This record gives sequence, structure tokens and C-alpha cells, in this order.
Amino acid sequence: MTQNNAYKQAGVDIAAGAEVVERIKPHVRKTFRPGVMQGLGGFGAFFDMKPAGYEDPVLVAANDGVGTKLKIAIETGRHDTVGIDLVAMCVNDLIVQGAEPLFFLDYFATGKIDPAAAESVIAGIAEGCRMAGCALIGGETAEMPGLYASGDYDLAGFTVGAVERGRIIAGETVAPGDVILGLAASGPHSNGYSLIRKLAAGLYDQPPPFESTEETLGAALLTPTRIYVPAILGILRSASPKTPPPIKAMAHITGGGLIENIPRTLPVGTKAVLDAARWDLPPVFQWLKNKGGLSPTEMATTLNCGIGMTLVCSPQTADKVTEGLKAAGESAFQIGHVELTAEAPTVTILNTETAWG
Repeated sequence: MTQNNAYKQAGVDIAAGAEVVERIKPHVRKTFRPGVMQGLGGFGAFFDMKPAGYEDPVLVAANDGVGTKLKIAIETGRHDTVGIDLVAMCVNDLIVQGAEPLFFLDYFATGKIDPAAAESVIAGIAEGCRMAGCALIGGETAEMPGLYASGDYDLAGFTVGAVERGRIIAGETVAPGDVILGLAASGPHSNGYSLIRKLAAGLYDQPPPFESTEETLGAALLTPTRIYVPAILGILRSASPKTPPPIKAMAHITGGGLIENIPRTLPVGTKAVLDAARWDLPPVFQWLKNKGGLSPTEMATTLNCGIGMTLVCSPQTADKVTEGLKAAGESAFQIGHVELTAEAPTVTILNTETAWG
């Protein structure tokens, strides 16, 4: 018995891992951008900031996962979109600080490698990187028998971006009277899925009860997280470097929903006041609300409620930013404003009882 056969009998198939690497190489090459210095295969990956066009860059890093949304992908056998989710969750966290995502690394862990499923997942990661304009320059595919049930896998993503030192967006200039914009979400994105899975259990192969479509509920719930990077980066780069950025603060609406994420971007002495009547609650959220008997507070602290990103602008720039986002293909709404407060930053959402039924 050779060493490799012994390892295979212990549950680790080195050949399957090598097959995955070969399968994903064409997908990875499509993501390369100025700054990438080598292909896959090394012990580390190099990236040169000079060809990327930066003069005095500050690096920004983020990492995230997809959460239990993966269980829907596994149970339905649809693995092609969760990779986009993985990238989106990371790069959207960079852009809120004004940073352009430069490169991305993934971690794919499973009990037994299925090369076709792994390729599908990583092809989705590559597609997410292409959409965000960042390079997939490395990663890890780990086969760990005994840690995962048959067919299960987990994902983690790591991204590094850059922003010129004088263009960092951190929310310090937010002031009372500023306008809060909301960018439409593509669905629940990658948050609240422990609740969503409980409410949708046993229904994945049925038509979605909230819309007329030929797809299944499982497919609808796997709609990938929207990547806002190109549209927002376009707005930021359209402004003169000699003037302040036209966006003062941004929040990626992830775990904790609208209630917990927006205050992270506001300075002490300010609070956000949103009006739920300013945007339509998408049907999937109305269904979740009714099926789960969720209160408006539960909705706003668990789900994004149709808003995947918020931006704070001055009244003088809000209309232009809104128009620019719409021209870039985003659905943008003026959903609220900033007020004074004597307490820590909070969020108040008006008209939820009537707007959300």
C-alpha cells in the first residue's frame, strides 16, 4: 500500500484536490487585473500596487463567509451562486470605506472533495471577483474527513483593497440634515438564513409563494448578494480629488439589519431616521414576515428589508449621487435623513406598520 493510497483510504484524495486546481485555473485567469504578479500554484501570491495606479495607498482588509445559506445550496445541489455571495460579502465591506477591492483569496473546506461541485463553487467566486474588479489570486481547498457531513462544505473569503490616504470614507463629516440613500438589495443577500431556512423547510422544490416564476423557492432564495462596488467606485472616482468625496458614509446591511449596521457609520451626536414608505418591501420579505409572524423590529434587526447598502450625502450632492447610481444600474432611493441626538447613534424607522403591512 503506497502512502497516497493509505491517505486516500483515510479519507483524503490528493488527486481530486489536484483535479480541482486544474479545473479552476481558467476561471481564475479571467479575474486577473493590473497588479497581479503570478498565477496559481505558489505558497503565496504577489500583488504590485504601482501598476494598480495608487500613489499613497492605505490598505483595507476584510473577511467574511456565506453562513447557513450554504445549506440551501447543498440541499438543492445548486452550487454556482454562493461563490458570488462570498465575494460580495467581503468586497461590499471594503467599498463602504472608499476602498477598491484589489485581490481576493478563498477557503473551501469539505469532508470529501467533489471536483465538479468544487469547480462550480469556485467558478462563482471567480465570477464575483470579475464583477467586483478584483483578482482571485489564491486560496485553499481543504479536504477534512470527519469534520463535515457527506456533501457539506464551508466557505470563507478574504479580500484586500486600497484607498488613497486622503479619500478614506469614515463618517466623521456626517451632520444633521444629511440625506440617507438606500440601494436596493437583490433579496435577503447572505443574512438571516437560519431563520429563512426554518420558514422554508421542505419547500425548496416548490414554486416561490411570493412571486410568479418558473424557478423554485430554493433557487429564488439562492439569488446572490448584489455587488455594489462598480457603481459606488464610479461615483467616488467621478469627483475631483481636490474636493471632499460626494459620499460621507456608507453601511453594508448585513447581519443585524438596518438597525445595527447604520449606526456603525455615524459619528457621536447623530442618528438616522428612515421612512419605510420611501421604498417598497420586496415580496420575499413580506412572505417571511407573514410566515414567521415577525414584528417590524425583528425584520429590521434580522433582514436587510430590501436595502443592501446605505449612503449618507449632503443635501447638495444627494441628487447627483442618486442619478449617478441609477445610471450605473442601481435602484437608489432617498430613504431618510440624519438628525441630532444626545445619545449614541441609533436608527429610527418610521411607518413600518403601514408600509410593511
